[in-house]
Amino acid sequence: MNIFRLGAAIATLALGAISTHNACAQKWPEKTVRIVVPFTPGGGTDVFARLLGQRLSEVYGQQFIVDNRPGAGSTIGTEFVARATADGYTLLMTSASFSFTPGLYPKLRYDSLKDFTTVSQVVRVPHVICVLPTLPVKDLPDFVRLARERPGQVLYASAGPGSAMHLAGALFAAVTKTQLGHVPYKGGPQTATAVMSGEATTAFNTPETVMGLLRAKRLRALAVSTRERAPALPDVPTAIELGFKDYEAIGWFGMLAPANTPAAIVEQLSAEIAKTMAMPTIRERAMQDGATPVGNTPAQFDRFVRDEIAKWTRIIRDAGIKLE
Repeated sequence: MNIFRLGAAIATLALGAISTHNACAQKWPEKTVRIVVPFTPGGGTDVFARLLGQRLSEVYGQQFIVDNRPGAGSTIGTEFVARATADGYTLLMTSASFSFTPGLYPKLRYDSLKDFTTVSQVVRVPHVICVLPTLPVKDLPDFVRLARERPGQVLYASAGPGSAMHLAGALFAAVTKTQLGHVPYKGGPQTATAVMSGEATTAFNTPETVMGLLRAKRLRALAVSTRERAPALPDVPTAIELGFKDYEAIGWFGMLAPANTPAAIVEQLSAEIAKTMAMPTIRERAMQDGATPVGNTPAQFDRFVRDEIAKWTRIIRDAGIKLE
């Protein structure tokens, strides 16, 4: 066979492989799809995974089941998906922790960028900087002045080392040039209790853990950490509005798949997630929990994830955060 015939044969084989790949994608799904959540049931990631699973089951006529695989700071379930067959039947529903793990775990057994393909960011969630109503500060700049006057004495509670709350506080300290003391707890609700009891001065909570306490005026919100105000807290300014232009800490939930999952499947999923998050009932449900629905494209989500990983890896390194 001469080189021209060889080239033609290779091209024919390649086209055949692409056609087969696309044909498989067009038939998808033909069986149950597993959505792996690398956290215990009941948290925000799990809630949105189940919400999407129910909707996608209705759309495709196949079951989309949630498989909770918690442990090791979300890396157990995440690695499971990284090693799964890239056929569209194993998906990952994760959170902002996906952006933290490369900086927190230098010896990860998967590559957060190379081993996954992004599908869609589902929602974004702010952190709410909360204090006691009796704390003698009128706003966030006043709180920063207090922290600068008392280095190391202003304590912030978090849901544990390496948690989103921990890193939101570390970024805040870096941006405001303050020395805040970190006090870890077992979860978000315990941090709110710590602030109310006086064990901690502040916490960088997610809205669903403090909405009731804010309404009851048991806690006071100084600011939110996202670029835009939170729909559930329209009267609470952003830290950026108040002059801290480099402070943005975005909580988020999103869907990814193993690398090399057929593009046709990824695009289908992304489009259905966008439709779901645009539904009035779903939007209202998300916003009640303080989340802003997103539903963006794989390319948009990919850029976001890459930027977030680079940002938080740098912050973790600069703050000297290490998990023992």
